Amino acid sequence: MRFFNPFLSLLSHYPLILQLVKREVIGRYRGSFLGLLWSFVNPVLMLAVYTFVFGFVFKARWGQGDVDQYEFALVLFAGLMVFNLFSECILRAPNLILSNVNYVKKVIFPLEILPWVALGSALFHTSISLGVLLVFLAILGHGFFWTMLWLPIVLLPLLLLIMGLSWLLASLGVFIRDIGQLVGMAITVLMFMSPIFYPLSALPESVSGYLFLNPITFIVEQVRNILLWGKQPDWNYLGIYSAVAIVIACLGLFWFEKTRKGFADVL
Repeated sequence: MRFFNPFLSLLSHYPLILQLVKREVIGRYRGSFLGLLWSFVNPVLMLAVYTFVFGFVFKARWGQGDVDQYEFALVLFAGLMVFNLFSECILRAPNLILSNVNYVKKVIFPLEILPWVALGSALFHTSISLGVLLVFLAILGHGFFWTMLWLPIVLLPLLLLIMGLSWLLASLGVFIRDIGQLVGMAITVLMFMSPIFYPLSALPESVSGYLFLNPITFIVEQVRNILLWGKQPDWNYLGIYSAVAIVIACLGLFWFEKTRKGFADVL
């Protein structure tokens, strides 16, 4: 049963996962002068740079119509916020077991929670970026929409997809050490093949449809719709995306559990 329940490890080991996430987040900034404040400074600085470069230097505009010079930066930041959540977890996945060999030797340690820990750390930084985005929206006098409340529902299927791929890649990374290099190249391709730096309307219809084969394209579009433009999520496609994400999460966990017995032998 546990092979097909991606939430079972989260529910069973929630206190341990929370403790490991806390240790990882704090450990990332341990020894630095600003400490955890860096998690806030970095997105603020990035959004300021995007605003200056794209709004005032290039005078870029998102789509058509009469829009202010800040819109491109906000739209870009919202897209990168989703992409960074996805890429941070997927890039780390192939090395999750390799970098925690001491846990493999411990029979009682639940190795399947390591992707949850990586996801928790990524969600922490995403929440900081979201807070920065909301603050900038308030400063610029941008309207706040009640559709923003749908954000957890929109992100949930992406989180399931991330977990499924993380379990799969964490296992493959033990047996195929080159998988990390391949994942790095794939993430770069996915970034430029998603509507982060350009709107879908800039592409011909015969091409733009293929971008939805990219697992983050749909979520990027939905997050922008609910946060920046006050539109409802596309519930039909969100349902299809969720069903696919659940299947991938279950299959990823199944593969991880089936192969974990060989981790100790390889390592």
